[in-house]
Amino acid sequence: MNILETKNLDKHFGGVAAIDQLSISIEKGKITGIVGPNGSGKTTLVNVLSGFFPMSGGVVIFNGVELQKISAPEVASYGVTRTFQEVRLFNQMPVLDNILIALTERNVVGALFKKHNALHLARAEELLRKVNLWEKRHEMAGNLSYGQRKLLEIARALAMNAEIYLFDEPFAGLFPEMTKIVVAVLKELRAEGKTSVLIEHNMDLVRELSDHVIVMDGGELLAEGKPHEVLAEKKVIEAYLGE
Repeated sequence: MNILETKNLDKHFGGVAAIDQLSISIEKGKITGIVGPNGSGKTTLVNVLSGFFPMSGGVVIFNGVELQKISAPEVASYGVTRTFQEVRLFNQMPVLDNILIALTERNVVGALFKKHNALHLARAEELLRKVNLWEKRHEMAGNLSYGQRKLLEIARALAMNAEIYLFDEPFAGLFPEMTKIVVAVLKELRAEGKTSVLIEHNMDLVRELSDHVIVMDGGELLAEGKPHEVLAEKKVIEAYLGE
């Protein structure tokens, strides 16, 4: 069963097609790796799927709901959440509050005035322990290391309890022990029947984690299938070597 599809999806910046007639399907409960050389349209795709960029044409289908327009504030209502290449946190708020905001109201003002009950606090502790940040709960998010900030953003995405997680290079810049944490998070999401879309340059991690791989090049679909088969295809290797 496909939980996410695009049909003839386009995204143009002026006369440049960052995504060009892209039709892909993402299977429910699986980890789908999206790979390709720099400039292939991977992050643009995530930005369109999460409503940060308007699509220029085509449709996106979430759980059978066909959309020609996606609004970033409404994307959570379709069961979708994401992380960013450039980490986005509330830097002047403690680590714990960054999680509590996601667990309560979906806007900062509402969350600040909503009383956090024991269930919210227990869930926040669970999530912060999962990414090894519970001891940092009173630290301002802006004071964390780069890797810790990425882990906090992942924990905040988990707090959304979404059906589809769009992870944009979650492993970039992480130390090995932090990488192990994110690997465990992705495997746990799959075990829970959640769907993950993973944009990643580390092919070893793509092979380890992905059930299905989609290769993009020049905004188009170049190849897709099982990781070990697709990543060995001549046209895929050439796309990377020609970067």
